[in-house]
Amino acid sequence: MSRIKLVRFAENAGRPEIVEPGKDTYQQLVGRWNEAFFPTAQPITLEMGCGKGEYTVGLAARYPGRNFLGLDIKGERIWRGSTRAREQQLTNVGFLRTQALTLLEHFAPGELSEIWITFPDPRPRLGDAKRRLTAPRFLDLYQQVLRPGGLVHLKTDSEALFDYSLETVLARPGATVLAHTKNLYATPELLPHAEDIQTHYERRYRNEGIPIKYLQFQLSPGPRSQ
Repeated sequence: MSRIKLVRFAENAGRPEIVEPGKDTYQQLVGRWNEAFFPTAQPITLEMGCGKGEYTVGLAARYPGRNFLGLDIKGERIWRGSTRAREQQLTNVGFLRTQALTLLEHFAPGELSEIWITFPDPRPRLGDAKRRLTAPRFLDLYQQVLRPGGLVHLKTDSEALFDYSLETVLARPGATVLAHTKNLYATPELLPHAEDIQTHYERRYRNEGIPIKYLQFQLSPGPRSQ
């Protein structure tokens, strides 16, 4: 591991806005994020696979009346997102370093108001379908941690992932597709902040002329797995 990474991981350990293995907060915030982590109790939005935190921080800056969490497993990415939030002096944003499948270890039923999935790995191989962040086993998790009426958003450059996700949601009992398009920037009314908040990958794909796909849906409330 490079010296720079070691320094950044050490900084992560001292940053209270980062929740990660080894810290007392790592599994002590279930049902208590608004009480014990954020300074103000507000609806919580989670970004799955937040990478360098561009989208999480962008949303937090634009919507101060909400709290935001970015989830990613890579410590260096989390460091970058945290640094970006610190530079903007944002207090309504934090980061959780963990695996995507551990959501029930960190959130109580109905604790989240919204989930964003921004440019995830499309996992194009058929054998990797269950690893897609819109696969049924992930939708099961989202259904449990979202409040009734909570929203899930997907942005992707991959037409195959978009088609898979739309078909999966449409086939799910109780799920409701609220908006979908294969060219978000041709239908800007679907997402008012689309032009202001973009990830590195989104800007790159747009520069290459690749249309950005967008899907918004709701899942019916479900009991928490035992």
